Amino acid sequence: MLKTVWTLLCGIIGLIYILNPTAGVIELIPDNIPLIGNLDEALAVVLVLGALRHFGIDITKIFKK
Repeated sequence: MLKTVWTLLCGIIGLIYILNPTAGVIELIPDNIPLIGNLDEALAVVLVLGALRHFGIDITKIFKK
């Protein structure tokens, strides 16, 4: 139960971070830093994909042949 709530919370936070409509109000790493500027968005995508996989939706399978 606690793991499910924690996973749901992390997935929602990741989704909000990805869909941040104001583009930078809650920016953890500024995007103008070369090479590492987009790592925070990558982490948010990993959180969302992990949460989806926890709930039985594995969209990474579409890339496997």
